[in-house]
Amino acid sequence: MYKAPVTDIAFTLKSVAGLDEAMANGRLGELTPDLLDAILEEAGRFAGETLAPLAPSGDREGARAADGRVTTPAGWPQAYADWSAGGWAALTGPEAHGGQGLPTALSAAAFEIWNGASMGFAIGPCLTVGAVEALEAHGSAELQALYLPRLISGEWMGTMNLTEPQAGSDLSALRTRAERRADGTYRIFGTKIYITYGEHDWTENIVHLVLARLPDAPAGVKGISLFLVPKFIPDADGALGARNDVWCHSIEHKMGIHGSPTCTMIYGDGKGETGEAGAVGWLVGEENRGLACMFTMMNNARLLVGMQGVGVAEAATQKAVAYAHERRQGRSTLLAAKPEPSDPMSPIVEHPDVARMLLTMKAMTGMARAITYACGFATDLSRERDDAAQARFWQERANLLTPVAKAFATDVGVEVASLGVQVHGGMGYVEETGAARLLRDARIAPIYEGTNGIQAIDLVTRKIGQSEGATVAAYLAELEAVAEGLRASNRPDTGEAAARLSKAIADLREATDHLLRRIAEKRTGEALAGATPYLRLFGLTAGTAYLAKGALADEAPARLALARFAAENLLPETAALKRIVLSGAASLAAAHALLVEESA
Repeated sequence: MYKAPVTDIAFTLKSVAGLDEAMANGRLGELTPDLLDAILEEAGRFAGETLAPLAPSGDREGARAADGRVTTPAGWPQAYADWSAGGWAALTGPEAHGGQGLPTALSAAAFEIWNGASMGFAIGPCLTVGAVEALEAHGSAELQALYLPRLISGEWMGTMNLTEPQAGSDLSALRTRAERRADGTYRIFGTKIYITYGEHDWTENIVHLVLARLPDAPAGVKGISLFLVPKFIPDADGALGARNDVWCHSIEHKMGIHGSPTCTMIYGDGKGETGEAGAVGWLVGEENRGLACMFTMMNNARLLVGMQGVGVAEAATQKAVAYAHERRQGRSTLLAAKPEPSDPMSPIVEHPDVARMLLTMKAMTGMARAITYACGFATDLSRERDDAAQARFWQERANLLTPVAKAFATDVGVEVASLGVQVHGGMGYVEETGAARLLRDARIAPIYEGTNGIQAIDLVTRKIGQSEGATVAAYLAELEAVAEGLRASNRPDTGEAAARLSKAIADLREATDHLLRRIAEKRTGEALAGATPYLRLFGLTAGTAYLAKGALADEAPARLALARFAAENLLPETAALKRIVLSGAASLAAAHALLVEESA
């Protein structure tokens, strides 16, 4: 059974991401180390006692749809009610509307815990957090006053409606339309697919944030507007009124996260109670500027999807380590010189290859955790109100780390869950152990909220070029300072960790400079050919540097041992990744002809 690694989470937040210093300097409001610890402990208790026991049955039962209604697995609505009653929906919400105003980094840690217990459950609330951010940043005072307190309390939940059958990653093909009405409202018509928790039985009302196009809108993404469309139209006091013209047509039958309803939503089918066809909606932000508003929600969601990868990786690691201590097979070479044990079979954790897999799982999980927390912390410091230069610095840092946090962490989730199945052997491939469920759940995370390939494109074409490359240069300098600190520590058993880390940072710097030149020269295709290997190169290097930073902050031998393992066993990959970034474009272009021939 999953148990939240509260001690390691708190250490990473405080000593690696940087919350300790920020709390001491009063940059995180009233948050103190003791309060942070208490929040994490309570999140872990709720995850272990309430969510984790529901995960297997929720996977088997799944969500069900009939006549426009969706039923989630037994026990899930009550678990959500208990979660809301605990104040978790209000964690980062603005205090003016009933929120607690706590840091994004702390919220990310809490979502790691809930995803470790049940990814299918945790994805629902994370969309509400994003909806709150979008409304706080772009909603009118009237919309904020009516909707924010109820979303922040958890009384209502939010969704994000982007995707359509013909418009997935490319939103310029979006067709859902909006029509103006004289009373200032809009009528929305269209179909949205893959809408997570688009319909459910957790809350009475559901607040949909919907991208749609006005009749006179410019073509492409510049002509998209964002609308708030509630399931039930509330009056000024929040009492629910007429059923809006928005319905769940069906839910998807998926590889994983079975308890999470993934809905096809129909807007404007004439089935509402408003007396007029079309779902009633209210504009969020300005007309034709909806994508900018939605990106506020999407950036939050991308970080929290990264937390899904971390949570699943942690759960898979715990499960695999426990199994490796219990399962006995063969005779380990590590025991060959020892006296004959009473049991001639060794626990498989004693076999070098199994140990290698388990340590890889632990190291990769720790890397992903640190990167995502650092991203959340940068987001927190970007809200600095008294120093515009500092706010910009941290906003650009958050921009830089967001695609890495989303893509690297979710790739890690799949990789670690797959290794977990391997450690379990044949028992991992059957459903009895639960290892397969974690892999099935994890596989969606690199796909939704912007595929990981798109995150790599974003990193290369937009993020490393911020401030003419100064943002990424400053970040690489910080990583190199960690390597220098490790080299100067004179601690025993560091092995080649400092040298390997410095070499990886040099690889990352050379690859970065190459991509910046290609973008400046308008040779974008060559740059994009190396985007995905570059993102992995970035993640491995930054992640190992964070493990080393943790080892420098804590004299416990275990942290140094894990950082050394990562540096000597995982970082050698960076040299090959750099080579692909620098010279892989030509062979990719030449081989592409094979794909054209096969489709002819």
